[in-house]
Amino acid sequence: MSPPSPPPWVHPGVRLIEAERSVGWAEIAVQADAFEAAFRAAGGRVVLPPDGVPALVAALAAAERSGVELHLSRRASAEAAAKPHEPGFAVLLETSGTTGMPKLIQHDFRRLRGRLRGAADPDARWLLAYEPAAFAGLQVILTALAAGATLVSAPGAGAAELARLAVRHAVTHISATPSFWRAFLLALDAAAPPLVAVTLGGEVADQPLLDRLAERFPTAKLRHIYASTEAGALFAVGDGKAGFPAAWLNDGIDGVGLRLSDGVLEVNSPRAMLGHDGGWLSTGDVVEVRGDRALFAGRLDGRVNVGGVKVSPEVVEQVLLDVPGVRDALVQAAANPVTGHILTALVVPAPGTEETALRAAIRTAVADLPPAARPRLVTMTGSIALGAAGKKTRKGTA
Repeated sequence: MSPPSPPPWVHPGVRLIEAERSVGWAEIAVQADAFEAAFRAAGGRVVLPPDGVPALVAALAAAERSGVELHLSRRASAEAAAKPHEPGFAVLLETSGTTGMPKLIQHDFRRLRGRLRGAADPDARWLLAYEPAAFAGLQVILTALAAGATLVSAPGAGAAELARLAVRHAVTHISATPSFWRAFLLALDAAAPPLVAVTLGGEVADQPLLDRLAERFPTAKLRHIYASTEAGALFAVGDGKAGFPAAWLNDGIDGVGLRLSDGVLEVNSPRAMLGHDGGWLSTGDVVEVRGDRALFAGRLDGRVNVGGVKVSPEVVEQVLLDVPGVRDALVQAAANPVTGHILTALVVPAPGTEETALRAAIRTAVADLPPAARPRLVTMTGSIALGAAGKKTRKGTA
């Protein structure tokens, strides 16, 4: 007996490759049937713990058919929120918790798919570089499903392993954080995947990284996207420049309104979380307008108090990333008995870079910063650890 037809958001030709196992809709449909029976018996809200991409897709199909809320848990020990569930199908996603306690956000499934673009593309081979149950990861999965593409995943794998898989499976599309891309570039040898689309999201896309990606993958379409679990997918920038056109603050983009309030970006999004009243939503991202460009200048809640002066580690990090010979950097706070906090920096040198010269270049680069913003300790390292969301994890904000 042939499997039931897939839902309209799944192209029947899709292939999912995970742990060296390749499955299509026929295998997913069997698991969806099993989930559906359990979901109907449970009713209301169900929680899917981390269990790979095929199970996630099957659970989405089953929850839609069952008319229940599906909480995509990013941690095996995560518990469903205590707030009452709403009737009908919805998807609940956890925020990353990078700058605070994770929150549970409820989304209408149709809105989640609101910015998916393009027709069927069975030749596309996507690499999943985000957590499957994260907002960004789900966007990649839904894009591959709609296109009938092949999706390669290895949940929990680091950049080096994913780089190996990208080359082995001839991946053509990757969407990932800038931190992941820096580690990915360092992990690549002479061989590289035949990328036709390079997408950055989740963190600030700095100009040196955009330039390096354009040089390494000259025929690929390069863009960086701006989205959040709360506001949904907002806009994409494809001109190869950091930030976004300042004119969008007046005109909006792709149905999304943008404005600054005391230097913080606010958005009015048709794809925002359920329960939002449709008005303006603060992103918490500080934005500076320079000429015809709006540039991101760190998180409002990520600023550090250094001797009574509030400084942004992300802004200092951008200064370090602009230094020739720096491939990656992490700036964060450390406790200090005199000033309360100081800034410290981890720096990944480019291969072949001489350390003494690089330290001199860093000192020159930060000399124009206010004294409170200059890192007091710079440590050279071979790599910077990333959190499960593919982002750098900072500590010591105040």
